[in-house]
Amino acid sequence: MEPYSRRSWLRKNLALAVIGTINPVIPKINYPPGQGKLQLSMHLSLQNPERFKICRQLGVTHAITGAPFGQIGRDQYEAAAKKLMDDFAEAGFTIAGIEGHPVPFENIKLGLDGRDEEIRNTNAAIEALSKAGINMICYNFMAGLGWYRTKFDIPERGGALTSEFSMEDANKQGLTQWGEISEEQMWENLTYFLERVIPVAEKFNVRMAAHPDDPPISPLRGIGRILTSADNFRRLMSIAPSPVNGITFCQANFRAMGEDIYELAREFCEQGKVFFVHFRDIEGTADRFHETFHDNGPTDMPRMLEIYSRAGFNGPIRPDHAPTLSGEDEQSRGYGMQGKVFAFGYMIGIMDALNIPYE
Repeated sequence: MEPYSRRSWLRKNLALAVIGTINPVIPKINYPPGQGKLQLSMHLSLQNPERFKICRQLGVTHAITGAPFGQIGRDQYEAAAKKLMDDFAEAGFTIAGIEGHPVPFENIKLGLDGRDEEIRNTNAAIEALSKAGINMICYNFMAGLGWYRTKFDIPERGGALTSEFSMEDANKQGLTQWGEISEEQMWENLTYFLERVIPVAEKFNVRMAAHPDDPPISPLRGIGRILTSADNFRRLMSIAPSPVNGITFCQANFRAMGEDIYELAREFCEQGKVFFVHFRDIEGTADRFHETFHDNGPTDMPRMLEIYSRAGFNGPIRPDHAPTLSGEDEQSRGYGMQGKVFAFGYMIGIMDALNIPYE
């Protein structure tokens, strides 16, 4: 197999262009000089409109949401994407991006029959979202399990409940129905995906923001996890060297990897490779950690916000995985609203104090 390089990437895309598939010219991204502006965003769903009013009261006007393509045909994607954009605009929000796979995706990640149909659906979804004005997709490549915790009732400050991952507890649960899947196989599956999707994303200027594996540990119950280090993200970006092939900088995951997240955030932001930020913190290591309040973990959170801005990040940032506060539904499991209200106030206070631009 030919080594992955920009030369091989251009050669492959030039061949596609000959048959009229894509434009082979990779556009240069020009970033505005000076500070980046952070878009305060909340993960919202049209199925839970009660949160809209709270977010508007907080001053949050950017939404991250899921795509509406799961139960419809490709010929309906464009109309569904436009309606999604219009419905959020009517509610007072601009969609800053899609979080989660826009269509069913497991065959792609697991390398199973049916993945080519999922890739066709993915590419159709990218085109439809672009035409509706939505130009960022946060996806993950965690096969079989997704983001994973072993407990959801760990007491945090004042008895608030938060989640925990313990490798020891995970090992007790044994293999999944998928058995053992090697990291090598996962890299092959990811390469197959990137080579067929990034050219389309580039054509329609939709940024594909890969999320780290959560937890960033491999294997997990027999399944190889590959987005578990900064070097592996560099490898991901080198497979398909494109301006639209980048990162969701979920800072707690990079901390769990043992990376210097301050220098890493600066590096990736200055390269224009951070398309989305998950603002959260944890206490512990990859083998065992728990979520913390945004002001109660080991990370210098003001420093992180300053780095994003000074290094030129322009895009959505959302507080993630807040503990469940007293009186909230304990099944919210990190996605309750009260902890997010606290997080937004904390973030806005920091940014005002440090003169960090946001909207």
